[in-house]
Amino acid sequence: MQKNKKFTIKQEASHREEHEFPKGEKGVEQCKVCRAVYYKKSWRHEQMNLEGLKTLSKGAPFKVAVCPACKMIANHEFEGEIVLKNVPKEIAGDLKHAAENFCQRAYEKDSQHRLIKMKDGKEGLTITTTENQLAVKLAKKLQEDFKNKKWKIEKKISYSAAPGDAVYVHMEFVVA
Repeated sequence: MQKNKKFTIKQEASHREEHEFPKGEKGVEQCKVCRAVYYKKSWRHEQMNLEGLKTLSKGAPFKVAVCPACKMIANHEFEGEIVLKNVPKEIAGDLKHAAENFCQRAYEKDSQHRLIKMKDGKEGLTITTTENQLAVKLAKKLQEDFKNKKWKIEKKISYSAAPGDAVYVHMEFVVA
């Protein structure tokens, strides 16, 4: 009889996965822009003073760095873009306010989920975010909250090619 041999299969992480989920570093880092803290493999909101953070690192290195969300904003990059066309004037203000509030709640849960910019332009209202999931959830929420008998909202979601992970959501208000 042959004994069961234990073995492990090591699978290489994709480039996208390495970027999205890097290996955790020892110690504590604090973002010099937004004051978020990297500790135990994730970025969190600042919750204590500088001395408390140095104590938390317990001899491991304490660094001042820039978090991924602040880097994206500084480099004018985004992972989520929503373009809203033909927004009725009577709801434009409410729609912007709803988007800001939704993104603020997401930021309160995770320091890396942020609204980058909201801009009125030729295309319509363009909203950019630091996370692709945030953009998709925001688009679904706006579609749900602003449906009406006067108009319907057509939504199209498209994703960038393989190495990238950006999402593009196009929404158009159409008179019913």
